[in-house]
Amino acid sequence: MRMLALAAISLLSVMSNPSGGEELNGAAGDWAFYGGDAGGSRYSRLDEINKTNVVELKQAWELHTGDVSDGSDGRPKSEFETTPIVVAGTMFLSTPFNRVLAVDPETGKEKWTFDPRIDLHAHYSEGLVNRGVTFWSDPDGADGACRQRIFLATIDARLFALDASTGHPCSEFGVGGQIDLKAGVSNIKRSGEYEETSAPAVIDDLVIVGSSIADNDRVDSPDGAVRAFDARTGNLRWSWRPIQGNLAPTGAGNVWSAISVDPQLGMVFLPTGSASPDYHGFRRPGDNKWANSVVALSARTGELLWGFQLVHHDLWDYDTAAQPVLGVLGREGGGTPVVIQGNKTGNLFVLNRQTGKPIFGVEERPVPRSDAEGEEASPTQPFPLLPPPLGAQQLTANEAWGINADEREACHPVPVARRHEGDGIQSLIGEQVQRVALVGHLLPEGGPAGAHGPRMHAT
Repeated sequence: MRMLALAAISLLSVMSNPSGGEELNGAAGDWAFYGGDAGGSRYSRLDEINKTNVVELKQAWELHTGDVSDGSDGRPKSEFETTPIVVAGTMFLSTPFNRVLAVDPETGKEKWTFDPRIDLHAHYSEGLVNRGVTFWSDPDGADGACRQRIFLATIDARLFALDASTGHPCSEFGVGGQIDLKAGVSNIKRSGEYEETSAPAVIDDLVIVGSSIADNDRVDSPDGAVRAFDARTGNLRWSWRPIQGNLAPTGAGNVWSAISVDPQLGMVFLPTGSASPDYHGFRRPGDNKWANSVVALSARTGELLWGFQLVHHDLWDYDTAAQPVLGVLGREGGGTPVVIQGNKTGNLFVLNRQTGKPIFGVEERPVPRSDAEGEEASPTQPFPLLPPPLGAQQLTANEAWGINADEREACHPVPVARRHEGDGIQSLIGEQVQRVALVGHLLPEGGPAGAHGPRMHAT
């Protein structure tokens, strides 16, 4: 297994420049995007801290946000999952209560704070969480308020534009600095069903958002459309729906994770989630494109340029949780711009960035049929020929998880009594009860870098 991981690391290590030309990072030393750069490489060229002196690091400061809930006072539990960004000498981060903090990265001293005042006692399917904010600088704007903006998408589905220097809402954006993202979305039936948990993406003068949807509640879940808004005014510029064809009333297929962009090619890359309901496909026959995919859109129009589906007719909640990583694959005669997409199956798909065609080949392999009455599982699933999978593709009853020997022995009979044929997709069609006995084996969370990347902890 260690050799497989090393193979993947070697592949990714040649892809440090996502654009193949101009850097997307911004100024040297900045971490201006959720994923480090617009292509999600999570790479920094800073080398003052290295393997020879990292042992000498000492804590410089500590930040306590106070935004913590253990679920005991009628509020949902909180999770601190933010990835801070650093731009022009200021660190910006969000808290589980969806507040935004601007902090001096050298001292930890707070510069300003913004509170969107979400309802902390509402039911949210994700709990209380926010994974980060986005910075945008208007290349055509005059110096002054709101030329540089922080965009925040809140768990109660609002999009805010804040002045980066003060934290004050930008009054010309939407209504008083905010947009209600629930407006225009079909089939929202209760509060907290349609949410925003990840940082928006920006490209040119657009701010782009997906959504977080409770995709296992019912068939007719909310629409998982991805939308682009004018970064100055908040006006809707385009919308793209991931569920294609005559699949009503199926919804979701939403993009809850981080979106990547390529400003040079004018492309937006979306990691799409499962169609609803994610464990039951009776009412959504076929492959369900473009759920469970990586999709490229035109940034200017929202037109579909290409899509590549990672899982057909998902029955396992194998939503695309990792941000697409843009890089350049070095080869004789030059480099090939690629997009690398991880999946909960443990596979890495390496695709040509402009066409979506696999670089190393992908083959459709037969997989076991479902024996659930009325279920038409896909007869095949896609498997990349390279790189090797990052996770185990089969499991046995001996791998049943338990804290101690007694628990493992108690769990052992459960998978023995269930149908499980492996074959790469870790198939357990119609037998989801086995997930309880095999926690941590059946559904590895996220792609190679995890669903949300590195986390910053605070109290």
